[in-house]
Amino acid sequence: MIVIFTVLNYPVTLLELLAVITSLTGVWLGTTGSRFTWPWWLIGSALYAVLFLQYDLIASAFLQLVFIAGAIWGWFGWGKTGAKPGRLSSKFRLIWFLTLIVSWFLLAPTLARIGAAATWPDSFILLGSVIAQILMVREKFEAWPIWFVVNIVATVHYANQELWFTSILYIVFAAVAIVGWRKWVVKANSY
Repeated sequence: MIVIFTVLNYPVTLLELLAVITSLTGVWLGTTGSRFTWPWWLIGSALYAVLFLQYDLIASAFLQLVFIAGAIWGWFGWGKTGAKPGRLSSKFRLIWFLTLIVSWFLLAPTLARIGAAATWPDSFILLGSVIAQILMVREKFEAWPIWFVVNIVATVHYANQELWFTSILYIVFAAVAIVGWRKWVVKANSY
């Protein structure tokens, strides 16, 4: 691993630095509803897949493949004009919430059996992100509060794995999720 710089005895590798920059760019563009969020998202996800495999974070690495597929789906799904945010019905909010909770309690023990590093937080991040990604591609503003919760959990999780630079990124992602939520609610209400 090529170390670019060190902060408080933490070596920031070229891989982690590029992953942070491309991911942050993609997520910020997502708050605007720009279709160009998706190529950045794809590149950042590919870089993070490699990084997470180096730390045996199996679910987090797998999640990046989901993000890559979501980036392709989002590019074609949003069209040239970008996102036109809408809202979920109360029924579908409940369905997505129950899907997250039930699948989380099923996945975590499975990850433990195959030797994943941190099964409960890693599985929550995976499943919450998949649901948020689907809702984002489907242009539902409820994706953003889910992203907020997932990003808070990920901040702590990656700090526990001593991925400090990535942990800081997820704090920023949590703040960006609030911005995205507000912007998408305003857009949804204008239609």
